[in-house]
Amino acid sequence: MKAMLQGMGCGALPVKRRRPRCALGFTLIELLVAISLMALMAVLSWRGLDGISRAQTQLQQRADDVQTLQATLGQWGADLDAMAEQPNMPSLEWDGRSMRILRRGSASPGEGLRVVAWAQRNDGGTGQWLRWQSPELRTRGELDLAWQKAQVWAQTPSDEDRQREVRTVALDAWQIFYYRGNTWTNPLSSAASADATGTASGEAAPGATTTSTTPDGVRLVLTLSGGQALSGTLTRDWARPILGGGK
Repeated sequence: MKAMLQGMGCGALPVKRRRPRCALGFTLIELLVAISLMALMAVLSWRGLDGISRAQTQLQQRADDVQTLQATLGQWGADLDAMAEQPNMPSLEWDGRSMRILRRGSASPGEGLRVVAWAQRNDGGTGQWLRWQSPELRTRGELDLAWQKAQVWAQTPSDEDRQREVRTVALDAWQIFYYRGNTWTNPLSSAASADATGTASGEAAPGATTTSTTPDGVRLVLTLSGGQALSGTLTRDWARPILGGGK
């Protein structure tokens, strides 16, 4: 048979060579490229999440600032609405640095009077609007002492006085104006003094009382510090409730 094949001119049968089997997996370069892409995607995802978190924190901070300002102005109006009258004593007094208010208590029926003071103080280079409130007052002696103590607190507060104060909003400056005689005036001006005492020099006119009369309205002008949800100048007007028929 072999001879026949040779005679026919056919050579030996070709031997099949076994092909090498392809290696499974990735090369080192492919792994490095994949790891680099995954790291890049992780960084981009983290930046996106960090940006969302920062934006949410800022929005929450701004919302808190607005709520604090609203609550502070609400308390300011409530103090003025609750002003009380006492013989030979002002219900409201502004000395250019602080405002003192004699008000009725609101915690429970029959509660005694309280003295409230508002002032601006710089602590650590940052201005802060503060509110101080006395304990419940039952006697005239306690009332006079608290009235004087409120003025001292605005200038040189003691440790005890600081415990009774509440920090509200960051404030650079503030002003107060009274509405009397159909016009807004500075309470410290000579015209306002004349309205309150009867003479421009501040001396009581014959038959007049030295107690300042409560103005028909109070204008509050705040210069809010920067970095808050609201900054710049804010004006808030208050009118005596009796002027609006109790509305």
